[in-house]
Amino acid sequence: MKEGICVEEIEVKNLASYLIAGEIERKEVKKITANLKPDLTVEDAYIIQEEIVSTKLAEGHKLIGPKMGLTSKAKMNQMGIDEPIYGHVFDYMLIDNGGKVSLQELIHPKVEAEIAFVIGKDLEGPGVTGAQVLAHTEAIVPALEIIDSRYENFDFTLPDVVADNASTSRVVFGTKLTKPHLVDLDLVGATLSINGEIKDLGTGAAVLGHPANAIAMLANMLARKGEKIREGEVILSGALTGAVLLEKYDVVVGKFDELGDVSFTVTD
Repeated sequence: MKEGICVEEIEVKNLASYLIAGEIERKEVKKITANLKPDLTVEDAYIIQEEIVSTKLAEGHKLIGPKMGLTSKAKMNQMGIDEPIYGHVFDYMLIDNGGKVSLQELIHPKVEAEIAFVIGKDLEGPGVTGAQVLAHTEAIVPALEIIDSRYENFDFTLPDVVADNASTSRVVFGTKLTKPHLVDLDLVGATLSINGEIKDLGTGAAVLGHPANAIAMLANMLARKGEKIREGEVILSGALTGAVLLEKYDVVVGKFDELGDVSFTVTD
């Protein structure tokens, strides 16, 4: 019995190291389910993700907050996946609004427009509602998330992407803070432009009907593990747009009704 547990723990550490190495070395790897562990479950994948989080915290990185992924129909259709997931954003992933993102630090990055929640009070499930999320939110900020799957050709199953920290890579937050009661987030429109050309657009309703619903779902998912959303965390609620591949010298701008703009430039 103990031997089996030890083997399982070793496997988790090895698979976490496999994905961390892909990120650090900026080399795409074969998805875990291809041969390393074809029977990987979502539950096991979250254990691998937790090992990645623990490793990064031990290295001195700070957690900015969880993030929701695959919450919009656009994203689900694009990735061929039909279940929302979550991952984690760390301090080293943050890019200043108007700053630069280096392609040399990434593998095959894509960008999407999102709405982020600055949490004002702890939020603990189960049974959390979107209305409760808004009551516990200090501010809303626009964001651009840069996802960068460590897997070859962005090809993965649901357990694969969960294990890979939901493809989390870089995040650019806007600088304008908006009180949640001042805007109808489901009606907020966003455009994602690259080099002056609109590549995609969407509304807050694309995220589970309302972005606050995604945060509520996150709180309830975390509650199953005895965890909660914490005061001070900044949480991405999910994509309003599809993900657009980035290329060298791209100038990327996200414009959000009432919430402001957020931008960055891609360098080599």
